[in-house]
Amino acid sequence: MMRDVIAAFILLNAVVLIVTYLTYVERKFAARMQSRIGPYRVGRPHGWLQPIADAIKLLIKEDIIPALADRPVYNLAPIVFLIPSLLIFATIPFAPGLGLADLNIGILFFLAVSSLEIVGLFMAGWGSNNKYALLSVMRAVNQIISYEVPFVLTALIPVVLAGSLKLSVIVEAQRGLWFVAYPVIGQLAFVAFIIATIASENRVPFDILEAESELVAGFRVEYSGMKFALIQLAEYTHMFGVSCLGALLFLGGWLGPGSAHPVVGALWFLLKALFIFLLVTWVRWSFVRIRVDQILGLSWKVLLPATLILLMATGFWVALRSGHVA
Repeated sequence: MMRDVIAAFILLNAVVLIVTYLTYVERKFAARMQSRIGPYRVGRPHGWLQPIADAIKLLIKEDIIPALADRPVYNLAPIVFLIPSLLIFATIPFAPGLGLADLNIGILFFLAVSSLEIVGLFMAGWGSNNKYALLSVMRAVNQIISYEVPFVLTALIPVVLAGSLKLSVIVEAQRGLWFVAYPVIGQLAFVAFIIATIASENRVPFDILEAESELVAGFRVEYSGMKFALIQLAEYTHMFGVSCLGALLFLGGWLGPGSAHPVVGALWFLLKALFIFLLVTWVRWSFVRIRVDQILGLSWKVLLPATLILLMATGFWVALRSGHVA
């Protein structure tokens, strides 16, 4: 029991540290794309201490609560928003034998817990008693529900190919060939997964819930200080978790040269997750925001039918390969 608690504590701190520096990586990556330097003053010459400085700054800021806010809901929302983002790492295997719980229904646990973040998001918008925040969460509920179904369908394609819901088994099934390299099925599924991920994480071009020109800062407009820091931490933690899931489902997880060693395997896994994170970041800084009707139309009219057909085609191909179809 104590061993599990210590392992969970170490994992929690490792995830928070990685996510903290993911913000730095994103800012540097965006700066390179725009011919800028990015953070460099704190921790010269490359600004290595900028994320720590940002965290300290937010922690010492005054915590302002709006006079008309629903205080219990307002105060609880950042924690409710953060907890699911951290819980999804409980079932993620970073390498063989390196993870908290490699469940037989690992992918279902991830998808179920991951979808709970919408509760904290809605609480933040409702509890703020602000029209911009409320409009933001109404958009968010529409968008996340619309793209949750295609996201689940794309995640089920590797499950069908591997014949298991266990994440470690899905990774081992890619030992000969990563699922992303499967002709047509693998590439289309990976593209659909990236699109659904961007929409589920409310990133550009699907960032209608915090469109600065319309809604100021969206659902977090009334938050400051530590509560704002928790919301930011939750968003980036969830993005990192989904990037880890993509690495497990399509990029072979920890598989790579020397991956028999747990440390090397974990490094391969983190590099693949970083690749997906940077891919989403590249889309963010390369495209413009699209309209609400276009976002919902893309989901229900294009992505949902496409992923459903792709999942059915994958099942038929697996059955044909195994000889269950005459």
